[in-house]
Amino acid sequence: MTTHTPPASNDRPQQGAEAAEDFTTSDGLRALLTRLHKSGEGAWTHDPVATELMVFAAEKYAALARKHSLDPWEAAAAAFDVMRTRAARTARDPWGVITHAVRITCIAEERGQGLLCSVHQARRAHIAAFHDPERFGDRENPLTDYHPALRVTDSYESENTPDPARDPHRRATSATAAVEEAIELVTALGWPADTARSSIDYVTAALAHAGNRRTAFESLRRDAYALAFLDLPVTSWTTLLRTLLGHPHPGYATTSIGRGILLRLVLDESGEDLLEDHDLVLSISLAAPSPGGRRR
Repeated sequence: MTTHTPPASNDRPQQGAEAAEDFTTSDGLRALLTRLHKSGEGAWTHDPVATELMVFAAEKYAALARKHSLDPWEAAAAAFDVMRTRAARTARDPWGVITHAVRITCIAEERGQGLLCSVHQARRAHIAAFHDPERFGDRENPLTDYHPALRVTDSYESENTPDPARDPHRRATSATAAVEEAIELVTALGWPADTARSSIDYVTAALAHAGNRRTAFESLRRDAYALAFLDLPVTSWTTLLRTLLGHPHPGYATTSIGRGILLRLVLDESGEDLLEDHDLVLSISLAAPSPGGRRR
C-alpha cells in the first residue's frame, strides 16, 4: 500500500504568497505593496520580489519615458515614489494610479528640462504655460527684429512740447488746424473737395471715439458702412486711412509712415513739408477717387 506524504505545512503559505504577489495584476500588486509596507524599513532594499517589480516597472514605462526624452529608470523611480503611498496600496486599480502619476511626472520632467527649472515648479500650470527659452541666434530671422518685448519706441516729448492737460485750448486748436491742413493737402492731390472733407471728418470722429490711432484704424478698415456712406472704393479708403492714421504695425511707429499726416501736422510739420514726401504724395494721388466714386 502506497502512502502519500502531504507537503510540509510551511510550503502551502509560501505557494499562496507567491500566487498572491503576482504583481502584474492589480490584486497581486496590492498584496505586495501591503506586505512591503508592513515589513518596515529595508523591505524594498532586500526583498527579491521588490527588485523584480522595479525591473518590470522600468520595462513597462520605457515607451512612456522615451516619449518624453527620459531614461526608463527615471520613470521607474517615479513609479517607486507612488508605490510607497497609501493611495497605491488601497486603490482598486493600483497600476492605474501608478501609470497616471508616472505620466504626470514624465511631463513635468520634460517641461522642467525645457524651462530650466525644477520639476516641482514645472508642475504648476502658470509656469508650464511658458515656452522653452531660446537663444537669439537659434532662428533665421533675429529675435530682435520682430519681438515686441525687444522693441523700443522713441518718445517725442521734449521741453518745448505743450502739456495738453495745462493748455487744452491749444490742443483743440492744433487738432482742428491739423484736420484742415490734411483736407487741403488731400484736395490738392486730386481728391474731390467734398469727398476729402467728409472722409477726413469721418476718420477724425472715429479717432476721437477710439482714443488711439491703431484701434481707430482697425475699426475703420472693416467699416462697410463708411464705404457705402462715403462712396469710396476699398483701395482709396484703405490708402486714406493709412495716410491719415499711419501704418498700424508697431515696427513703423517711429517712422513717417507709421505716424500718419495727422500726427505729423500736430508735431509742427507743415503742408509744404508733407508735399516733399514723394511717396506720400504718390500714394494719395493714385488713390484719388473719381467724382463717380471709382478710382481713376
